[in-house]
Amino acid sequence: MPATTIKSEAVLNKIFNKKSGQYMAFDLILASRKGISYADYLPFLSEKDFFLLKDWAKILHISERTLQRYKRDKLKFDASLSEKFLQILIILKKGIEVFGNRNKFISWLNTKSIPLGGNKPKDLLDTSFGVNLVSDELTRIAHGVFA
Repeated sequence: MPATTIKSEAVLNKIFNKKSGQYMAFDLILASRKGISYADYLPFLSEKDFFLLKDWAKILHISERTLQRYKRDKLKFDASLSEKFLQILIILKKGIEVFGNRNKFISWLNTKSIPLGGNKPKDLLDTSFGVNLVSDELTRIAHGVFA
């Protein structure tokens, strides 16, 4: 796996059983409906440079204790949590591709952004509107449009 990839790519490939890196909307819908297992989520708890447990709890709108219960009981996320989780994985993958470097992307996630209303991109990921804003901003950066 190239140095610019993260575990999210492996998780996405596992979920969709694909190696092409292309994820069709229908695949995302099916994976969301099926539910993402905690085992698929677990690698992201060890990647603390992206999000801490408290960050994931905020993003997914559940308590840290509930996340710990998912781990203990080896539960699957329901459709809405699975969908949100997949959206974040795609943002992480896209961000590393755009910045070409994991550390640069992490720095960007944690830096206030004028085009994002002075918010840190990381702080906008708790709503679908925020995820869309972050994704759109990553697209603009990829095309050389910085404001």
